[in-house]
Amino acid sequence: MHGPASPGWLLVALCAATGAYCLLRMRSAVEEQRRAAGGEALMGFGMAAMAVPPAAFTPPAWAWPVFAAVFGAAALRALWAARSDAHHLHHLVGAGAMVYMAAAMATAPAHRHAHDGGSGVPLLTGVLLLYFTGYVLLAGVRLLPAAGAGGAAVAWSDRPEVARACRLSMGIGMLAMLLTM
Repeated sequence: MHGPASPGWLLVALCAATGAYCLLRMRSAVEEQRRAAGGEALMGFGMAAMAVPPAAFTPPAWAWPVFAAVFGAAALRALWAARSDAHHLHHLVGAGAMVYMAAAMATAPAHRHAHDGGSGVPLLTGVLLLYFTGYVLLAGVRLLPAAGAGGAAVAWSDRPEVARACRLSMGIGMLAMLLTM
């Protein structure tokens, strides 16, 4: 997850902004928005923390197992929620990808943390890259405006197109993190 500093900081900013908007969505009057927003905020802030360039901060060795445990718990929650809503399967894949990246960083030798590549299982990384590429393309298509779309003013925390843009941003961020593993 650690490449050059400038793209790393851009990824941190993108993921942190996405996490912050998801926290705003947790105040929504729409119950469906509130339920999904908490997990997405955790994902956004977790991705931001993992993307901090190593020149600025190198996490201690115990941080990677903590990341893996937190996202492992998020994956179990998504698996439980997927029983009633298939949308949570995407959350399961995302949390699983975060566990995978944290485990790869935990098992990588210390001198590899500051360099690109060499971490993880290439086949699993490739499968995750394919999944998130497909997800990003589909999410991008869903953002295209529908013919004749319009409507009444809606609060920012309830705007579905902004929530979709946040999910697209997190998908792009996940692709960037997987590419720099």
